[in-house]
Amino acid sequence: MKGMMSYDLMESIRNTNEWMGASARAMASYPIWGLVPHPMFKAMSAWGRVTERSFARMVIKPDWGIRSIPGIDGRDHLVNVETLVDRPFGSLVHFKVSGRAPMSRRVLLVAPMSGHYATLLRSTVASLLPDCEVYITDWHNARDIPVSEGKFDIEDYTLYLVDFMRHLGPDINVIAVCQPAPLTLAATAYLAEVDPSAQPRTLTLIGGPIDPDAAPTEVTDFGRRVTMGQLEHMIIQRVGFKYKGAGRLVYPGLMQLASFISMNSEKHSKAFQDKIIGEAQGRGSEHDHHNTFYDEYLSVMDMTGEFYLSTVERIFKSREIARNCFVVDGKMVDIGKITHVAVKTVEGTNDDISAPGQCIAALALCTGLPDSKKASHLEPGAGHYGIFAGKSWRNNIRPLVLDFIDQNAANGAPAANKVKPIRAV
Repeated sequence: MKGMMSYDLMESIRNTNEWMGASARAMASYPIWGLVPHPMFKAMSAWGRVTERSFARMVIKPDWGIRSIPGIDGRDHLVNVETLVDRPFGSLVHFKVSGRAPMSRRVLLVAPMSGHYATLLRSTVASLLPDCEVYITDWHNARDIPVSEGKFDIEDYTLYLVDFMRHLGPDINVIAVCQPAPLTLAATAYLAEVDPSAQPRTLTLIGGPIDPDAAPTEVTDFGRRVTMGQLEHMIIQRVGFKYKGAGRLVYPGLMQLASFISMNSEKHSKAFQDKIIGEAQGRGSEHDHHNTFYDEYLSVMDMTGEFYLSTVERIFKSREIARNCFVVDGKMVDIGKITHVAVKTVEGTNDDISAPGQCIAALALCTGLPDSKKASHLEPGAGHYGIFAGKSWRNNIRPLVLDFIDQNAANGAPAANKVKPIRAV
């Protein structure tokens, strides 16, 4: 079967590297070597620990790790992650804060399906929880979804968002981060025509490729250089025998990770070299910056082949969202039908994935919205990751987004919910 042996070969290579790391760590850690002390043994043990951990993380879904948040009553409140809607390819998740009255600001974070799990937005969730009732889309790893569940392309993704918005009600404020921005815009327009009462209150689009041609990047240039046939032949494989989704056509997470690392190979190589040296010198720790970052970065998930290919063909090559000719389930979606949902775009000047100009193109498509319902922000010095996590998000963008939500609330935000400074996460 096409690609199944290649998929299992990649998993075998990953498994072998994990085993080699574990073996090196165990062998170099025997107490007997203390009789013949040599730095080689410390270096071997350090290499083994780092290698074993790194390759093991690639097949593990990270935990949210948000245990509690401080409340306005001076107490820490426990956070429970509960699933509201469970579907084969994704779930709607709620971060329920125990002992706290429901917040008037209700936010749905639409997480990207681009190789990493929704936990990539962990710090974004943590920063919003003190001031909002937070929900998120938790997309599932395609390798674990049986072929009997059928296909999942960008139209199915859009309809999932429609269902999630309907479930949460019209007082929800949607924030789409990166890849899902164009599809979230389409889902909102779809609701505007078929079920206007279910539209969200506000829509914030952060660093998404609404119009990839507005400011080409290496990502969009790649889509132009490669034909769909070449793309399918090079990267689409079938899930191997080890997982529930055996036989499903996917873009493997391990292949995506190789692509991510190749974009900044020197930086990643130095980071691992420094980590191994630090471990050998006894300066390693369980939750240092390296482990915190790479435990998330190396955890990758497969996406369905049809989702990836339809994204490249319809969003990047044909620019169906940018040209306002996107079709969902046989129905033409007209973004101009959005007349009541306030729309805000956020971009970073140093974003090399979705460059400034790509996301703000959404405002020109919203021809039915008055200017008073449109807003945009360009964050100086911020890269792609920085516009939804890190210092730029915490200090500048987050307060602006919450103010935008409050300005478009039905009766304004209660005083108790005013934006407060937050601790770094």
